[in-house]
Amino acid sequence: MAEPLDPQMFDPVCPSSSMPIRIGDKWTAMVVLCLEGGRRRFNEFREPLRGITPKVLTQTLRAMERDGLVTRTAYDENPPRVEYELTALGRSLLTLIAAARAWSKDHLPALLEARTAHDSSPGPSLLR
Repeated sequence: MAEPLDPQMFDPVCPSSSMPIRIGDKWTAMVVLCLEGGRRRFNEFREPLRGITPKVLTQTLRAMERDGLVTRTAYDENPPRVEYELTALGRSLLTLIAAARAWSKDHLPALLEARTAHDSSPGPSLLR
């Protein structure tokens, strides 16, 4: 039997409650990887992130800027130019992303096998 949960675990003042969970979303890690080599303009994300919409890219970049992961620099030029760059805090995610990629490389076959077995079994898993 599992140990009982610590009642402080989800306390609103606990530091983990402000953790940037978005690092696990679909796009943040990919944006971090796109910025690993240096700053980029908004349209320069479109090629490597083919499936992202402009709206979602904007939302992702704004959330990352709010969390201090990227800086946004707007240049007073015509046409306007805006560049995004990783901060030191954002760059620190590269280690975490590398670890997640290594885990995925080692465990992806088992994960896919488990999904296939689960999806091919009859009935919802909650009733088993």
